[in-house]
Formats: sequence, structure tokens, C-alpha cells
Amino acid sequence: MDDHYWTGGDGEFEELGVLVEGEVVMSAPAPESRSTESRSSGVEDLDLADVEREICRLPDVSIARIVAEPSGRVSEVHVVAHPGKHPKQIVRDVQSVALASFGLEIDRRVISVVQLGQGLVDTEVAAGPRPSIIAITAEASGLRSLVRVTLARDDDEAVGFAEGSIATTARHRLVAAATVDALRQLEPAAECVDIDHAQIVRVGSHDVAVVTVVFVSPPSEQIVSGSAMVRPQQEADAVARAVLDATNRRLAFLPVT
Repeated sequence: MDDHYWTGGDGEFEELGVLVEGEVVMSAPAPESRSTESRSSGVEDLDLADVEREICRLPDVSIARIVAEPSGRVSEVHVVAHPGKHPKQIVRDVQSVALASFGLEIDRRVISVVQLGQGLVDTEVAAGPRPSIIAITAEASGLRSLVRVTLARDDDEAVGFAEGSIATTARHRLVAAATVDALRQLEPAAECVDIDHAQIVRVGSHDVAVVTVVFVSPPSEQIVSGSAMVRPQQEADAVARAVLDATNRRLAFLPVT
């Protein structure tokens, strides 16, 4: 399935080319310069990496790169997105994030969106086995707690560790961190994964474990979430399953560092 390259314009979205083996067959026309200085998109006082990270928090965006001219005007914004949402809406989302979070106005004509084909990703992910949870244990010693999470994939088994406070607020994060530690031993690409937050929330009459995970690809970071229903007396198991829910579909096509 070919990947299509889109760009914004004064009218409707136009499909300008096809992404073939990492190259765009047709390139977008150079954006026209702003007619008034008051409307220019200046970044003199902004860290572009912060803007890129915020754009990557959009659920449909995986990679974002911003290019600015020496004058500080944003000249190019390149976005790699998942299929599903129309590219025109993704451009609007990027504009909204930049303006609301940083006061940065970006001309829609300089934003290019590439949507990767869904079929290839689904095939690759489905082909590989996923880790399963074998055991979760916790030991308390004074004010410290040591959590062990054992994962298995095929014939491989790994034990992850996390140590921290015995405080109730730290308990779920320790389980999540130990799960990621075990995952790194089974999947080298998981080195770029870290835990942002882990907690149990009430949804209607059910408890649900919700975990947010950070995928680090300097200079960008992407935060994704995973969730799992809490079975009776198995909160730790639900937290570990939520971590796997957040990471399973993404690790298959991450580069090994």
C-alpha cells in the first residue's frame, strides 16, 4: 500500500504525490511569504523541540519536525501520522496545538502530512508473538518495596525489578516500571520506553488500570496510554496488562537502539 503525501493550500487539500521507498515523488510548492510582519510565525523565544513534543502528543501523530528560517519564521512542518483521520484535520490539529500551547501561528500551507499505510503495520504486528505475564511479586523491607514482574514470550522468560517506597501512591508505578524492565530484556526496542503514570480509576461500576507510557525518540517524545480491567484482588496484574496494552502494537516497528 503506497503512502500518500499531502499538503495544505488555500482551497481544498490536494494529493501531491506518493511516498515510494522513503522518497516523495512530487514535492509541494514553496509556501508564499506572509504579507504582514504582524502575522509571521516567529519562534525566536521558543524551543522548537518543545513544540514538536507537544504536537507528538496528538493521538494521530507519531513524528513531527519543524524547520525555521534564520529570521525565526516557521518555513516547514513535517508530520508523520497514522491513517484514519483526514490530513486536513491533522493540519488543523497541529495549528491548534501550536497556537494554544505556545502562541505560535503556523501557516497551513507549510504543514506537510504523510500517513503511513495501515496494512503493512497490522501484518507485521500480528506476525510476532506478544509477551505474557507469568508472575508478579512484591516484598516490603521497612519503608522500601521491591517488585518483581516475570514475562514470557515463546521460550524466553525475563524478570523485571523496580524498587521504591511502600507508599500506596507508588505501588502501581513500581509494578509498571518492573513490567517495562522485563519487557526491555525480551524486546531491545523497549529501551526507548519509560513510565509516565500508573493508577486505578473507577469507570461506572468497574475499576480500570490506566497507564501512560513515554516513547522517547530524541528530540521528540510520544505519550500513549494503555488500560486493562481490574479482576477481583488483582490490581497489580491489571497494571502490568495495561503496560503491555500500551506497548505491544508499537514495539514491533520501533528501531533497535
